[in-house]
Amino acid sequence: MKINTNTWNKIRYTLYTPGYDSIAGYFKASRTKSIDSLDLKPSDKVLIVGAGTGLDLEIIQTDCDIIATDITPSMIARIKKRNIQLKRNVDAIVMDGQALRYDDNSFDKIILLSLIHILHLILAVIPNPVACIKEAERVLKPGGYIVVFDKFVRKDTEVSLIRRFLNLLTNFIFSDITRDFESIVNKTGLVVISDIDADFNGNFRLIKMTKKQ
Repeated sequence: MKINTNTWNKIRYTLYTPGYDSIAGYFKASRTKSIDSLDLKPSDKVLIVGAGTGLDLEIIQTDCDIIATDITPSMIARIKKRNIQLKRNVDAIVMDGQALRYDDNSFDKIILLSLIHILHLILAVIPNPVACIKEAERVLKPGGYIVVFDKFVRKDTEVSLIRRFLNLLTNFIFSDITRDFESIVNKTGLVVISDIDADFNGNFRLIKMTKKQ
Protein backbone atom coordinates (compact mmCIF):
# COMPACT_ATOMS: atom_id res chain seq x y z
CA MET A 1 0.00 0.00 0.00
CA LYS A 2 1.34 3.44 -0.95
CA ILE A 3 1.59 5.68 2.12
CA ASN A 4 2.49 9.01 0.55
CA THR A 5 -0.60 10.15 -1.34
CA ASN A 6 -2.43 13.45 -1.74
CA THR A 7 -5.28 12.08 0.36
CA TRP A 8 -2.99 11.17 3.24
CA ASN A 9 -1.15 14.50 3.00
CA LYS A 10 -4.46 16.35 3.32
CA ILE A 11 -5.40 14.29 6.37
CA ARG A 12 -2.13 14.53 8.26
CA TYR A 13 -1.45 18.20 7.50
CA THR A 14 -4.99 19.12 8.46
CA LEU A 15 -4.23 17.54 11.83
CA TYR A 16 -0.88 19.37 12.00
CA THR A 17 -2.27 22.80 11.08
CA PRO A 18 -2.77 24.07 14.70
CA GLY A 19 0.86 23.38 15.65
CA TYR A 20 2.45 23.93 12.26
CA ASP A 21 3.80 27.42 12.96
CA SER A 22 5.69 26.26 16.05
CA ILE A 23 7.51 23.55 14.10
CA ALA A 24 8.08 25.46 10.87
CA GLY A 25 9.23 28.53 12.79
CA TYR A 26 12.40 26.64 13.76
CA PHE A 27 13.60 26.99 10.17
CA LYS A 28 12.97 30.74 9.86
CA ALA A 29 16.64 31.65 9.44
CA SER A 30 17.11 29.23 6.55
CA ARG A 31 13.82 30.18 4.93
CA THR A 32 14.80 33.86 5.18
CA LYS A 33 18.17 33.17 3.58
CA SER A 34 16.45 31.26 0.77
CA ILE A 35 13.93 34.01 0.03
CA ASP A 36 16.54 36.80 0.32
CA SER A 37 18.53 35.08 -2.43
CA LEU A 38 15.67 35.80 -4.85
CA ASP A 39 16.18 39.59 -4.57
CA LEU A 40 12.45 40.11 -5.08
CA LYS A 41 11.22 43.18 -6.92
CA PRO A 42 7.77 44.83 -6.74
CA SER A 43 7.20 43.85 -10.38
CA ASP A 44 7.82 40.14 -9.71
CA LYS A 45 5.09 37.53 -9.90
CA VAL A 46 5.92 34.92 -7.25
CA LEU A 47 4.52 31.43 -6.77
CA ILE A 48 4.85 29.64 -3.42
CA VAL A 49 4.16 25.93 -3.83
CA GLY A 50 3.21 24.13 -0.62
CA ALA A 51 2.89 27.38 1.29
CA GLY A 52 1.66 25.80 4.53
CA THR A 53 0.17 28.45 6.82
CA GLY A 54 1.94 31.28 4.98
CA LEU A 55 4.88 31.87 7.30
CA ASP A 56 6.99 32.96 4.33
CA LEU A 57 4.69 35.91 3.77
CA GLU A 58 6.15 37.47 6.91
CA ILE A 59 9.63 37.22 5.37
CA ILE A 60 8.75 38.67 1.97
CA GLN A 61 9.03 42.42 2.44
CA THR A 62 8.66 43.45 -1.20
CA ASP A 63 5.13 44.27 -2.31
CA CYS A 64 5.15 41.81 -5.21
CA ASP A 65 2.28 39.76 -6.64
CA ILE A 66 2.18 36.46 -4.70
CA ILE A 67 0.21 33.29 -5.34
CA ALA A 68 0.38 30.82 -2.44
CA THR A 69 -0.79 27.25 -3.04
CA ASP A 70 -1.23 24.23 -0.79
CA ILE A 71 -3.21 21.02 -1.13
CA THR A 72 -4.61 21.32 2.42
CA PRO A 73 -7.68 23.61 2.74
CA SER A 74 -7.01 24.31 6.44
CA MET A 75 -3.55 25.65 5.53
CA ILE A 76 -5.00 27.94 2.89
CA ALA A 77 -7.53 29.22 5.44
CA ARG A 78 -4.62 30.10 7.77
CA ILE A 79 -2.84 31.97 4.95
CA LYS A 80 -5.93 34.08 4.30
CA LYS A 81 -6.30 34.81 8.00
CA ARG A 82 -2.62 35.73 8.34
CA ASN A 83 -2.82 38.04 5.37
CA ILE A 84 -5.59 40.10 6.96
CA GLN A 85 -2.87 41.54 9.20
CA LEU A 86 0.02 41.46 6.72
CA LYS A 87 -1.98 43.02 3.88
CA ARG A 88 0.21 41.45 1.21
CA ASN A 89 -0.91 41.15 -2.40
CA VAL A 90 -1.65 37.43 -1.99
CA ASP A 91 -3.97 35.00 -3.72
CA ALA A 92 -4.17 31.80 -1.63
CA ILE A 93 -5.47 28.77 -3.54
CA VAL A 94 -5.97 25.07 -2.81
CA MET A 95 -3.94 23.36 -5.53
CA ASP A 96 -1.88 20.23 -6.20
CA GLY A 97 1.78 21.10 -6.75
CA GLN A 98 2.02 18.19 -9.18
CA ALA A 99 -0.56 19.77 -11.51
CA LEU A 100 -0.35 23.56 -11.40
CA ARG A 101 -3.26 25.33 -13.09
CA TYR A 102 -1.16 28.03 -14.75
CA ASP A 103 0.10 28.71 -18.24
CA ASP A 104 3.70 28.07 -19.27
CA ASN A 105 6.18 30.82 -18.39
CA SER A 106 3.84 32.59 -15.94
CA PHE A 107 6.10 33.38 -12.96
CA ASP A 108 9.32 35.31 -12.34
CA LYS A 109 10.21 33.52 -9.10
CA ILE A 110 9.04 30.25 -7.53
CA ILE A 111 9.48 29.17 -3.94
CA LEU A 112 9.37 25.43 -3.32
CA LEU A 113 9.14 24.79 0.41
CA SER A 114 8.45 21.15 2.34
CA LEU A 115 7.21 20.37 6.06
CA ILE A 116 7.51 23.07 5.18
CA HIS A 117 7.34 24.15 1.71
CA ILE A 118 8.63 28.71 -2.58
CA LEU A 119 9.68 24.99 -3.15
CA HIS A 120 10.22 25.13 0.73
CA LEU A 121 9.87 21.70 2.29
CA ILE A 122 7.59 20.23 -0.36
CA LEU A 123 9.82 18.02 -2.50
CA ALA A 124 10.27 15.60 0.39
CA VAL A 125 6.54 15.54 1.17
CA ILE A 126 4.74 15.57 -2.17
CA PRO A 127 4.01 12.09 -3.64
CA ASN A 128 5.80 12.77 -6.95
CA PRO A 129 8.66 15.27 -6.55
CA VAL A 130 9.69 14.97 -10.21
CA ALA A 131 6.20 15.95 -11.37
CA CYS A 132 6.27 18.87 -8.93
CA ILE A 133 9.60 20.29 -10.05
CA LYS A 134 8.71 19.79 -13.71
CA GLU A 135 5.51 21.76 -13.16
CA ALA A 136 7.51 24.49 -11.42
CA GLU A 137 9.89 24.56 -14.38
CA ARG A 138 7.00 24.74 -16.84
CA VAL A 139 5.31 27.75 -15.25
CA LEU A 140 8.59 29.62 -14.58
CA LYS A 141 9.59 32.30 -17.07
CA PRO A 142 12.91 31.79 -18.90
CA GLY A 143 15.60 33.45 -16.81
CA GLY A 144 13.44 33.16 -13.69
CA TYR A 145 14.48 31.54 -10.42
CA ILE A 146 13.34 28.70 -8.18
CA VAL A 147 14.50 28.29 -4.59
CA VAL A 148 14.24 25.05 -2.66
CA PHE A 149 14.70 24.53 1.06
CA ASP A 150 14.20 20.90 2.01
CA LYS A 151 15.64 17.72 3.42
CA PHE A 152 17.62 15.48 1.08
CA VAL A 153 20.25 12.81 1.26
CA ARG A 154 23.66 14.51 1.34
CA LYS A 155 25.37 14.87 -2.03
CA ASP A 156 27.38 11.85 -3.20
CA THR A 157 26.04 9.76 -0.31
CA GLU A 158 24.20 6.45 -0.39
CA VAL A 159 21.05 6.08 1.70
CA SER A 160 21.97 4.02 4.76
CA LEU A 161 19.94 1.02 5.89
CA ILE A 162 19.16 2.84 9.15
CA ARG A 163 17.82 5.83 7.24
CA ARG A 164 15.70 3.57 5.01
CA PHE A 165 14.31 1.89 8.11
CA LEU A 166 13.54 5.21 9.84
CA ASN A 167 11.86 6.40 6.65
CA LEU A 168 9.13 3.79 7.12
CA LEU A 169 8.05 5.84 10.13
CA THR A 170 8.88 9.39 8.98
CA ASN A 171 7.22 8.92 5.60
CA PHE A 172 4.03 7.92 7.38
CA ILE A 173 4.16 10.75 9.92
CA PHE A 174 5.42 13.75 7.94
CA SER A 175 8.02 13.32 5.20
CA ASP A 176 10.31 11.12 3.10
CA ILE A 177 13.91 11.37 4.35
CA THR A 178 15.51 9.29 1.58
CA ARG A 179 15.01 11.56 -1.44
CA ASP A 180 18.00 12.47 -3.57
CA PHE A 181 17.82 15.97 -5.04
CA GLU A 182 20.18 15.27 -7.91
CA SER A 183 18.03 12.44 -9.24
CA ILE A 184 15.02 14.79 -9.13
CA VAL A 185 16.53 17.88 -10.77
CA ASN A 186 18.27 15.80 -13.46
CA LYS A 187 14.81 15.08 -14.89
CA THR A 188 14.50 18.79 -15.75
CA GLY A 189 16.37 21.40 -17.75
CA LEU A 190 16.85 23.61 -14.69
CA VAL A 191 20.36 24.86 -13.91
CA VAL A 192 21.55 24.81 -10.28
CA ILE A 193 23.13 28.15 -9.37
CA SER A 194 23.90 27.44 -5.73
CA ASP A 195 23.54 24.52 -3.31
CA ILE A 196 24.32 25.26 0.34
CA ASP A 197 24.16 22.97 3.37
CA ALA A 198 21.66 24.18 5.94
CA ASP A 199 20.01 22.72 9.05
CA PHE A 200 20.73 19.37 10.73
CA ASN A 201 24.31 19.03 9.57
CA GLY A 202 23.51 19.54 5.91
CA ASN A 203 20.61 17.14 5.72
CA PHE A 204 18.60 20.24 4.82
CA ARG A 205 19.84 22.20 1.80
CA LEU A 206 19.27 25.65 0.31
CA ILE A 207 19.19 25.35 -3.48
CA LYS A 208 18.69 28.04 -6.11
CA MET A 209 17.99 27.24 -9.76
CA THR A 210 17.22 29.06 -12.96
CA LYS A 211 15.45 28.28 -16.22
CA LYS A 212 17.56 28.79 -19.32
CA GLN A 213 16.58 31.73 -21.51
